[in-house]
Amino acid sequence: MTKRSNKPVKSFKAGNIEASIWKQEGVKSNQTVTTHSVRIQKNLLKNGGYKKTKYYFRDDLPNLILVAQKAYDFIALGANTGVEDEIPF
Repeated sequence: MTKRSNKPVKSFKAGNIEASIWKQEGVKSNQTVTTHSVRIQKNLLKNGGYKKTKYYFRDDLPNLILVAQKAYDFIALGANTGVEDEIPF
């Protein structure tokens, strides 16, 4: 049985690009196994409201790379590294 939380365990944001990390727990060979998945999306202001998309322009890619690297570091190190959620520039 896999159990997934309703909220991401961590999010990183650079400009309008955001990476959210989700944690899933399950049992394999009588042991609890934890895995993570990452959702990366872009927030857009469209028709007076904010929309989320998974499509990126060339100029979005540096921010996408930044949040993807932060998400990888968080998962690989197994805990918050003290890095800020929002990358200033």
